[in-house]
Parts: sequence; structure tokens; C-alpha cells
Amino acid sequence: MVGVVITGRGGAGKTTLTANLGVYFARQKYKTIVIDGDLYLPKLGLHFGLDNPRYNIHSILMDDSLDPQVAVYEDRESNLFILPGSTKFYDVLRVPHEKLKNSIGNVMKKFALSIVDSPTGIPFDTMPLFSLSQYQIVVVEIERSPIYSFETLVKNEILKLKALGDIYGLRVGVILNKVRESADNMERILKFLDETVKVDVLGVVPFDGNVPDAINVGRPILAYNLNSPASRAFAKCGEVLEEWIFGRNVGTKIIDEVIGELEEEEKRWR
Repeated sequence: MVGVVITGRGGAGKTTLTANLGVYFARQKYKTIVIDGDLYLPKLGLHFGLDNPRYNIHSILMDDSLDPQVAVYEDRESNLFILPGSTKFYDVLRVPHEKLKNSIGNVMKKFALSIVDSPTGIPFDTMPLFSLSQYQIVVVEIERSPIYSFETLVKNEILKLKALGDIYGLRVGVILNKVRESADNMERILKFLDETVKVDVLGVVPFDGNVPDAINVGRPILAYNLNSPASRAFAKCGEVLEEWIFGRNVGTKIIDEVIGELEEEEKRWR
């Protein structure tokens, strides 16, 4: 059983990344489940058209007699399994999050890979699941992070979340999302993360207007528009994560590949 927790600030794209990595790994024939660990603002189910699931993570936390498997749904197109949250206000208010580790741990044991979508910032809701996981991905939104303040962003965001993963002995990596930077700026950012912060960079996802369209129809972009820029990037993140889980050093390889792709994109627009 391999567990991955997805962390980051609000709006960075944690849920989108969770959904799309789930689709990638399910298509690679891993028995995969994505879990909505944002107990107070759950939205993972919406990415799969599950806007009002009868059973959900809140159901199994509040009813000890309920078989957790009734709250697990299969996306038939990708063969991915989803454990969504409740969209009902009173379920959210009454959720006994102290039961999370035992209840969800039993679900995770049935899957080769579990990917947990965490709440914004320090993920107090999902912290019990850190002890059941081996990997943490910090999603960093570049779109709202000016290049001149990137080092401050790292200190305020990445290092705090990385420290949390370190406490639990997790291997921590970063995925940069909604990127619009030039190749030169991205080279500076990637080298800073690799050489100064010393964190694995697992991928770079460009800003892509197709992503909101996919969310609106209840499909991850990787299942909605395979040829969109973000879709191709999420697939590449999945490939790298496979290598990362098996212990290979991917940092320098990612920097070289990303810079090369950005330079080619800039040439096409000239």
C-alpha cells in the first residue's frame, strides 16, 4: 500500500492534481483510490460528477456500523476509485475527524495506491493520514506568485509544509501549477528549488483554460481533453511520480526537460 498526500495553499490546484494523478495511475493498471480529505470543504467528488453521493467519507466517519466500501465509487471510464466527501452542511459540522485514521486506513489497505486531497494550508484534517503515507506533494501556484517574491513564497509555504512531511518521515516533492513564466524565469525557480531548498521538483503544469471547462462538466482534464497542455503535463507528472516512488533521482532530469519544453513553446510563438 502506497499513500500520497497532496498539500498546498488555497487555489493552488490540489484537488485538480489529485483527480488527474488518480486517472493517470488507474490507467496504468494500478488499483488506485483518491480520497477527499478536506472534511470541511470537500469538492473532489465534483471532479467526477459526484455532486451529492448517498454515502461518503462523512457517512463512514459518523456511522461505525457502515461498511466503508459503500462510500467508494468507481469511475468506469478510467477504473479509478473515489471516496468523496459530503456536500451537506450539517454533515460537515458534525464530522468526527478523530476517527479518520482507523476508518480510512482500512479503505487504503485495499488499494495499491491512495492519493489524499488535503485542505488548505497546514492540513490538520488529514494529518492522521500522514502516518499511513510515504509521500507528500506540495502544489505551488505560480500564477499568483511574482518571480521577485518567489523565495519569500518558498519560506512561507513550501518549507512549512515540507517540515510537516519531514516530521512524519515522508519523501516530499513539489509540483508547480498554473505556470505562465518564461523559460528563463522557470530555470531560476527550478534551480532554486533543486539546489537551495533541496526538494524534488516532480513537474510543471502550465496555465490552461481548458481545466475549468473540464471541472464544470465533472471530468478531470486528463479524461476530458487528452491533448490539452495541462493534460499532457499531468500525464508527465504521473510518469515522474512513478519513477520517484521507486526511488530514482529525478530532480535534474525534470529541470532539463521542462526548460527544453518551455524554450520550444517560446520559439513557436515568435
